Amino acid sequence: QTVQQAPSKLNKMIRKNPLIFGIPFCLLMVGASFALTPFTQTRYDLQDQKLKAVTKEQEMGLDRKNRKKFDIREEYYRLSAESDGEWEPKRIQRPKGLPEWGVPPTEPPSTSD
Repeated sequence: QTVQQAPSKLNKMIRKNPLIFGIPFCLLMVGASFALTPFTQTRYDLQDQKLKAVTKEQEMGLDRKNRKKFDIREEYYRLSAESDGEWEPKRIQRPKGLPEWGVPPTEPPSTSD
């Protein structure tokens, strides 16, 4: 047997008219939505700028997805195959005072030419 207290004036008013709290709450939510619109628009504008900004790699078509994996051995063989027929070994005269390969100098190189 619990003792019930008499409802307060505020409780009586809310029971009679529940819109007293409902309408201000709805107005607050709608107002906040309109107030925050510029901030959300700024957020989406920044995202759009990031997507539209094209890097130099993307501009040249060097995306990481489409890029072929680099292999140093493959590149070496490709370059050596290209340059095989383009050059001819030619011996040049050795500067005075420098020995042939494998022969140690007999005297220090002279500084006067």
